Amino acid sequence: MLFRARVGTFLTFALGGLLCGVWVARMPALTDKFGLGAGSVGVVLLVWGLAAIVAMQVLQRVIARTGSRRVLRVAAPLTALSAILLALAPTYATLLVSVTLFGMTFGVMDVSMNAQGSVVERAHRRPLMSGMHAGWCVGAMSGGLFGALTAALGWSFTQAVLVGAIVSLPAALALGRTYLADPPALVAVSAKRSRLPLIVYLLGALAFLAFMAEGAIADWSGLLLRDDLHAAEAVAALGYPLFEAAMLCGRLVGDRVRTRLGTRLLLTLAGAGTAVGMTTVLLAPNVPTALAGFFLTGLMVCTIVPTMISLAGTVAPGRSAASVAQVGTMGYGGLLLGPVVIGFLAESTSIHLGLSVVVGLAAAIAVAARFLPLSAAEDVAVAREAPERELMAA
Repeated sequence: MLFRARVGTFLTFALGGLLCGVWVARMPALTDKFGLGAGSVGVVLLVWGLAAIVAMQVLQRVIARTGSRRVLRVAAPLTALSAILLALAPTYATLLVSVTLFGMTFGVMDVSMNAQGSVVERAHRRPLMSGMHAGWCVGAMSGGLFGALTAALGWSFTQAVLVGAIVSLPAALALGRTYLADPPALVAVSAKRSRLPLIVYLLGALAFLAFMAEGAIADWSGLLLRDDLHAAEAVAALGYPLFEAAMLCGRLVGDRVRTRLGTRLLLTLAGAGTAVGMTTVLLAPNVPTALAGFFLTGLMVCTIVPTMISLAGTVAPGRSAASVAQVGTMGYGGLLLGPVVIGFLAESTSIHLGLSVVVGLAAAIAVAARFLPLSAAEDVAVAREAPERELMAA
């Protein structure tokens, strides 16, 4: 049962990454479809992010009360359905409506699958969250490569996203059978209390910075390569999947590295390395150097978000679902703000200057990690907060 749940949660992360990967990789085609400038793209991303934030905030207590399994079984198929509407939008106005629906369903899916990952991680009694997020990288890389292939074949944005969404729907329905139920005692406690420990909000702040950096790279890497370095669209579409490939490599070993180095040192090195990677991108004189910089950035930034989510599941005993939801919601604020800030800076100056924000965010993470109030146990592994019989409940 535990192995099936671990694989199912991994594949759910992959499914979410696939849906995002296709849409992000074909962002240049979306701008061409509707004749959008950088500012208008920023509005689309703003609407998507706001919808996700609102849905996550409104349903945060529902997830904590009912458990991640029940919510995820509904949210994942609805995300695939909303992606179909996104692909078929005929006008800019209907695009904004469909992006709103996509953002709401995707936001709830993201929080609930992270909460489910925390349940599986605690059931195994060791760090697994980085490996779970590796599933996201597998999906995002696959979606990005599919996007690059469809660009090379001359497919439109509509064709590429529609095929990806149609394939994802039956997979989302099938994966619903694999999830673990949240331990009943933890669900009951989460439903009764409202205030969370201060450290949960500190973790949320770091997740905000990391998501802001990831979102900026994901949404603007293709346009940077195409518009500033004059890469062909098919080559420009490779920036995001290459970034995700690096994140996959890092996350596959991230849990072991965290156990060996400790959480604090891992986060410090990850933040500093991310700053170095993005500086390489911004100073790159040609496309191959920029692609190498994106790879280095992905390799460094990859462990920050899953470590925040993992810690959220342990720092508030008996309230892991609520803590994970809170950190996820705050993180999505960064995912919302990052691409929008980059968009407006790019509109008034250049994409290069806009993406320089990522260097500052990464440096802030490296510094802040040194001051996180972690216990010795939290600095190296997953806290054993609940009896095994609760964690094995299904």
